[in-house]
Amino acid sequence: MTTKKTEKKDAVAHLAELLQGIKVAMMTTVEADGSIRSRPMWTQNTDFDGELWFFTHDSAPKVDEVQGDHHVNLSYADSSRDRYVSVSGVARLVRDKEKIHKLWDPTLKAWFPKGVDDPNIGLLCVRVNKAEYWDTPNKRMVQLVGFVKSVLTGETYRPGGHEKIDLEDAHSPVH
Repeated sequence: MTTKKTEKKDAVAHLAELLQGIKVAMMTTVEADGSIRSRPMWTQNTDFDGELWFFTHDSAPKVDEVQGDHHVNLSYADSSRDRYVSVSGVARLVRDKEKIHKLWDPTLKAWFPKGVDDPNIGLLCVRVNKAEYWDTPNKRMVQLVGFVKSVLTGETYRPGGHEKIDLEDAHSPVH
C-alpha cells in the first residue's frame, strides 16, 4: 500500500530522472501587462527535491516579472532522447550567499565576471507544483514501425509515456 507521501516522493524522483541531463530550460514569466515572455535559463546541478535553481542578475527584467507574478513555466526538451518536460511552479528571488557559493560553477563567470561576490548576483528558485512530460524511450526504428502501423490501421499514434504530475501537496506554502 502506497501513501500520499510515498507517491509524492516517487513523483519527485521520477521528475528528477526525466530532467537529468537537460541543462537548459525556457523560463516563461508574466509581464506587468499580462503578456508572457520566455528566455533560456541554465538549470543548476542539484539533487532535485522539488525545487529548481537558476543564477540571475537581480536587476534583470525577469526578476521584476517574477516579483509581480510568482507563477512561471519551465520547458525542457531533449530531442536526442525524445524527452520533453513542462514544469509549472512558483519562483522567488534568493540572495543567500551560502547557496550562491554552493551552486557556483566557474563557467558562470561568462555572465558574472565578478564571480560569486558580484553585488548583482542572485538566484531564482522555482518550487515545482505541477509537471507534464512526454517520454519516448524506444529506439527510432521502433518508433517508425509504430508510426507506420498507426497510419496503416488508422489508430492514433502513441509514441511513448505521457503523464501529468502534481507536486503541490508535497510543499509547504511559499514565504
